[in-house]
Amino acid sequence: MTLAIAIQMDPIERIRIAGDTGFALMLEAQARGHTLYTYTPDKLSMRDGKVTAPMRPVTVRDVEGDHFTAGAEEKIDLSTLDVVLLRQDPPFDMAYVTTTHMLERIHPKTLVVNDPTSVRNAPEKILVTHFPELMPPTLITRDKAEIEAFRDEHGEIVMKPLYGHGGATVFKTSRTDPNFGSLFDLFSNLFREPWVVQGFIKEVSEGDKRIILIDGKAAGAVNRVPAVGDLRANMVRGGAARPTDLSKQELAICEAIGPTLRERGLLLVGIDVIHGKLTEINVTAPTGVRAIKKLGGPDLAAQLFDVIESKR
Repeated sequence: MTLAIAIQMDPIERIRIAGDTGFALMLEAQARGHTLYTYTPDKLSMRDGKVTAPMRPVTVRDVEGDHFTAGAEEKIDLSTLDVVLLRQDPPFDMAYVTTTHMLERIHPKTLVVNDPTSVRNAPEKILVTHFPELMPPTLITRDKAEIEAFRDEHGEIVMKPLYGHGGATVFKTSRTDPNFGSLFDLFSNLFREPWVVQGFIKEVSEGDKRIILIDGKAAGAVNRVPAVGDLRANMVRGGAARPTDLSKQELAICEAIGPTLRERGLLLVGIDVIHGKLTEINVTAPTGVRAIKKLGGPDLAAQLFDVIESKR
């Protein structure tokens, strides 16, 4: 089976291949003999219901600084492709949302991974709220009085913008923090969306576990340990990747959310778990595949392509 696969992604020239899950998927697809194209989301066009983009055929290699060769750009009707991998990084803004509206015109005839309708309707910090019994105490609001009441109840809290990503603008505050008012004002001026406010889990210092689920099943994990003096475990923020196994509680979380992920066509998902509490379900462009393999874990790119090929 030879598939024509396009990757909707940030400019391939700029990616950091050592930790880029999209690049791992490209390497696996190429190894299986599939044809690869890349394009950036700003190049999508829809005319009279037909979705097109100028794309470049590419070959890839796992060599930092010399990781791809691109052919001449050509305009392609996305409905003629077998698969589109939705891999551009957030922010999850209206530009991102608009691409999901375009891509749902071609899915599922052309398999879009992940399902664009579900990506649009289930951003990571909202989909997770369907499982409150698995989460730490969580509030979504812009209302200062609600946040203050939540802080008074739980003491130490973490605040982050609802559509934030990569650990940016994540803050911890407490009942007696004199900076809270200024922090609230800063957030109000910077972001129009609500914030996610959660009870602080002190065990985050032991790690924030990223678990990858493929077609709703737990497939591999990496423990991300924050740098000293930082509460954020994201590897792009200095978190250190460590090998890990899944506890019974973590496996139970995966079993609880798996049916919903499969039903929504979310084939590649990364969840974040801190001390047995589910904090996010990442569906846009989840990462961690390369780190898991590098630390001796399974080859999740191969597992995903087994699923993709079975659906084609």
